[in-house]
Amino acid sequence: MGMSLYNYVRCELTRGHGLKDGQGLFSEKQRRVTRFMKTPRELEKLMLFGFLIMLDAFLFVFTWLPLRALLSLTVYTARLLCCCRQRVLDCGQKIDILRVTLIVLCTVALGYVDTSALYHLIKGQSVIKLYVFFNMMEIFDRLLASIGQDTLDTLFGIVADNRKGKFEYLEALFYFVVATVYVFLHTTLILVQATTLNVAINSHSTVLLTIMMSNNFVELKGCVFKKFETNNLFQMSCSDIRERFHYVIMLGVVCVSNLSQFNWDLAYLKSVLPVVVMVMVLEVVVDSIKHAFITKFNDISPDVYKKYRTLLAMDLVTSRQDNAKTDHTDLVSRRMGFIPLPLACLLWNTLYQTFTFPGRNGAILLVVLYLCLLAGKVLLGITLLGKSCHYRSSPPPPRSHSSNDLIGQSSSHMTTQGSFIPPTQSSISDIGPLGQKSSEQVLGKKTVHLCSKCQPKPLAQVERFTLCSNRII
Repeated sequence: MGMSLYNYVRCELTRGHGLKDGQGLFSEKQRRVTRFMKTPRELEKLMLFGFLIMLDAFLFVFTWLPLRALLSLTVYTARLLCCCRQRVLDCGQKIDILRVTLIVLCTVALGYVDTSALYHLIKGQSVIKLYVFFNMMEIFDRLLASIGQDTLDTLFGIVADNRKGKFEYLEALFYFVVATVYVFLHTTLILVQATTLNVAINSHSTVLLTIMMSNNFVELKGCVFKKFETNNLFQMSCSDIRERFHYVIMLGVVCVSNLSQFNWDLAYLKSVLPVVVMVMVLEVVVDSIKHAFITKFNDISPDVYKKYRTLLAMDLVTSRQDNAKTDHTDLVSRRMGFIPLPLACLLWNTLYQTFTFPGRNGAILLVVLYLCLLAGKVLLGITLLGKSCHYRSSPPPPRSHSSNDLIGQSSSHMTTQGSFIPPTQSSISDIGPLGQKSSEQVLGKKTVHLCSKCQPKPLAQVERFTLCSNRII
């Protein structure tokens, strides 16, 4: 048929708008848009649950840990005075005493750091220098958290060992010194971050704060256009939860320090509150956009966040069912890369410098404050335990058709008492992120055996600082 100008115009005016040939394509596009809009909601549910778990572990350091350490010292002293044969404390009591000792030593050492001189030193730097410096602090924060987690686990493992000998005591003393240095360095690093944030908030020019917040968009650029798997996404989710919790604690420290400088005038809080809210809102928006595009580009279902939440719930329930042999704060530390000791030292140092409790009224105020924290910790612990049991017993979400969204349900490897059953070789295919049918991949007529390092890690074994598909988030 010849094409003339008349036929071309008539074709353009009368051509149908049906989608008979591309119905499947447009259905797939609609599914992607629906997933994109559903991801922020599921992400925030996971963020809230993980944030509360971190808050519970953080409050544990201020409430139950001092009581447990005091009880352990009392038991040990009573055994010495009564000449009891069993003078050795169990591993949990030793670890509690070590944690309190680390916090006390690092808090006392942090008191010798001149925060006023540090504030004016940071304030005198140029904006570009502070931007580079703040990014360096974030990198070193992650590196220190990684090595610190292994150092504390090594120290606690040596102390929990009941072997006696000169070399074992020397080894424990060596790692105790290393752990003390680590906690002090990490606490100082967080103090520098909080001071930089304080300078940005108190600065009359908003340029510094804008440049610091632009770091979130740099993170967005570096993560969105890269390939992710479900295990890597789990690591990123844990990293974002920890980062948000750190921001809340640092902003709280900044507000308390500044309020003490203004004689607790709430008018200052009204002026600084919009900036604090803007920082947190921007953090939430950037996280939502980042995860939404990652799940879109990698074809990952938003239901994967429910599996992440179920895994965290199983960690919490399992630690409670282990007859108090395993502290749930250790599980939180390994799974989410959160170590509460540096933040606890920073907060203790801030409270010591800003609050004065003279006389009897101060002692009463301290007791009331401690009882309020203890009541909040108990209420939060009970609530989290109930929600964890609910998440663990809830039916799993439907399996997605995506090739990257095939994380097996780790709850299938749990007994009714909450203990893990080692997966068999045939069940590994249900756990791996890519859904392999066996430990062998058949390519044509050749069979390629995968080494143990090449096989994908089960989701239940993924920690914050473990290598997943050549990527640590």
